[in-house]
Amino acid sequence: MTKDTIEPQDDAAEEDLDDEPQDAAADDGEAAAAPGKRRRRKKLSAILTEIAEDETLDRVSVGELLQRMHGRAIAALMLIFAFPNVLPSPPGTSGVLGVPLVYLTSQMMLGRLPWLPGFIAKRSMTRSDFSALVARVAPVLARAERLLRPRLPFLVSSGAERVIGGICLILSIIVLLPIPFGNTVPALAVCIFALGVLERDGVWIIAGLVVTVAAVAIVASVLWALAKAAIFVISNAFS
Repeated sequence: MTKDTIEPQDDAAEEDLDDEPQDAAADDGEAAAAPGKRRRRKKLSAILTEIAEDETLDRVSVGELLQRMHGRAIAALMLIFAFPNVLPSPPGTSGVLGVPLVYLTSQMMLGRLPWLPGFIAKRSMTRSDFSALVARVAPVLARAERLLRPRLPFLVSSGAERVIGGICLILSIIVLLPIPFGNTVPALAVCIFALGVLERDGVWIIAGLVVTVAAVAIVASVLWALAKAAIFVISNAFS
């Protein structure tokens, strides 16, 4: 896939019409609306559930997710890779999920189309494991989606998305680092930004900025405490 520049999205064409039924057969994740009405986008929670229930798949790879998400791939995959760090997860999860998160956020910052190197795109899990993950994520995501709607479009413009990508890149690097108790809040901020970009909701972008400030403050406090503890240990060791 070539790394072309992302074209600005048409907010009006993406607005959800909650009283319109979805067309589950739409290949690109969007259902065609009746004549004279705007198209309705299929919710991310519905796309993930469809993949989890697709019995033709033995395994679900990152490349498969990238293909299914189409134009929303960067924000959608950012959410998928960041969200497990918000939940209680086995040690080392942030290291595994942090690398693709850094790739994706850097591409959003540069305004590129979604692309991942082969060693990441080929990573996969069994469909049963993916279904178990979706079972945890989809209910929370569906509740969040009911609160999202297109608002404050200047905060989700093409230029604003690049700024958001830069902020999320910094947060992703923090998630990748082995900082005790330092992964959850930065990952939550990335999730909030991703949802805001997905549904063109500037209010959630503002919420993401607030959580980012909290995340930086928490991580700075943890690092300061660790530095003081290290200085204390070293000073006592040589006293």
